Amino acid sequence: MSENQKKIWITGASSGIGKAVAEKFALEGWKVAVSARRKEVLDEMTKTQNIFSYPLDVTNEDQINSVFQKILNDFGELDLCLFSSGTYDPKNEQKIDPDKIKNVIKVNFFGVVDCVKTVEDYFKKRKSGHISIVSSIAGYRGLPNSSGYGPSKAALTNFCESIYFDFKKFNVRISVISPGFIKTPLTDKNNFPMPFLKTVDFAAEKIFKGLVKENAFEIHFPKGLTLTLKFLRVLPYKIYLFLVDKLVKR
Repeated sequence: MSENQKKIWITGASSGIGKAVAEKFALEGWKVAVSARRKEVLDEMTKTQNIFSYPLDVTNEDQINSVFQKILNDFGELDLCLFSSGTYDPKNEQKIDPDKIKNVIKVNFFGVVDCVKTVEDYFKKRKSGHISIVSSIAGYRGLPNSSGYGPSKAALTNFCESIYFDFKKFNVRISVISPGFIKTPLTDKNNFPMPFLKTVDFAAEKIFKGLVKENAFEIHFPKGLTLTLKFLRVLPYKIYLFLVDKLVKR
């Protein structure tokens, strides 16, 4: 291993975008710590050079701390943390179910917040590094059948905007990733046509480029969809709700 080898920790790495990004960084020569609940999948991933398994449930604060310390002990340092854990089940979001909404927010929002809190002192004392969080275009504005997922992602985006200023004082970069529809086990649950649907490899390429080669606060893709939704985000409620209602009835 080269002394100059960059090191990254990725949560939510056992499937979908997280897994594809982990494999992309490993292919590019980074040393990659992967975390998720499914140990057997992570262990299989370690057959790829540069990937190392650290099973983790992000809803367990003590476990987050112990895993982070183990990674530091093994890696020596970290240059980048990518927190992408998330859950989503559209069938559970067609009606308001407080318990299920609380669980989605516990995983998608508070799980990430706890991860950021765990690495906060390390990066601030180091006075360098990068923390990136996977949000979603679902956080831009309220969408149908997204009573838990959408609010959890909106909270994540707002959280990134809020902590950006504090971490910047310590020369630590904060960024947020807002993917559109990417073909993953989560989006496979959708029963509606998904415009501009892309592969996880497409997402991994965009994320790697955005994290390593660019300096934007938000990494969003595919642009054909995200720019349209950004336009809808600035519309008055009366127009926005009318347009979404028309689209839903199609």
